[in-house]
Amino acid sequence: MLFSELYSAYYNAVAKILSSAVNGGITDRQLREAVSLSAFDESILTIETALKDQQWQLLYKDGTTPLEHAPAMPLTTLQKRWIKSVYLDPRIRLFTDDTPSWLDDVEPLFTDEDVCVFDKYADGDDFTDETYIRFFHMILHAAENSLPLKLSVRNRHGHIRNTVMVPKVIEYSEKDDKFRIMGDSSTSTVTVNIGRITQCSVYEGNVSLSPSEQEYETVEFDLFDTRKALERVLMHFAHFEKEVERLDESHYHVILRYEHSDRTELLIRILSFGPMIKVTAPKSFILLIKMRLERQKQYLPPASL
Repeated sequence: MLFSELYSAYYNAVAKILSSAVNGGITDRQLREAVSLSAFDESILTIETALKDQQWQLLYKDGTTPLEHAPAMPLTTLQKRWIKSVYLDPRIRLFTDDTPSWLDDVEPLFTDEDVCVFDKYADGDDFTDETYIRFFHMILHAAENSLPLKLSVRNRHGHIRNTVMVPKVIEYSEKDDKFRIMGDSSTSTVTVNIGRITQCSVYEGNVSLSPSEQEYETVEFDLFDTRKALERVLMHFAHFEKEVERLDESHYHVILRYEHSDRTELLIRILSFGPMIKVTAPKSFILLIKMRLERQKQYLPPASL
């Protein structure tokens, strides 16, 4: 909202048109292409007419403009403060090293102390660890260039296993607060938590990959829309493929499609909605919920007398 409401699609489309016009003029075809890329399909009916009929006195009929310089859309102080807050997140160091100098004159909009995070594991990755950052950069480079990596990984039992893989996807788990990579090895698709990697290097030998497709599964549940549950579910599961059917004024049926490797995290997320969600299928997922609830019940302290 901080960005889209200030400079909407219309602003971006017209800015692209005027930038071309400043550099020697723009044809009708180029104008329509700019609108198509930066705005909506129907926007051509409004933008082209407004510019050509001089409702917006920014473009002459010959495609030139009275402007001497390309338009600029400077950030507001509020936008800069929000970006400054993003740069305080230690995860940003995995992708860039320095905070831009143009943020030096503003204070962050919020800090970690202003955010209360719950329903998240406390043993997340250490994103400030220099070795972790170095491995992440190597993995990111390998994923972008389809390079094989030789990895030494410590499993949950403390044993080291070695594998050679070509990273395809880097994924962040909000629930676990960890990054993991998925890629192809000589036998199958491999998933590795970056925090468990002890050694990482580019593999110089020949590797014969045997990629396998991700196994997808579905889960269905009925949703009771109280306390904005529908809005929260759509936001919480935004990255999953889904179908939502309205049953009545306050009840919805939802079908989510997910990768098998995401099952545990999806299970935890669904349970976090409590009685507002009732899983109806498949039976295997319902059984997993029952097993997890039974396990949680075992760890509950006895009720006080």
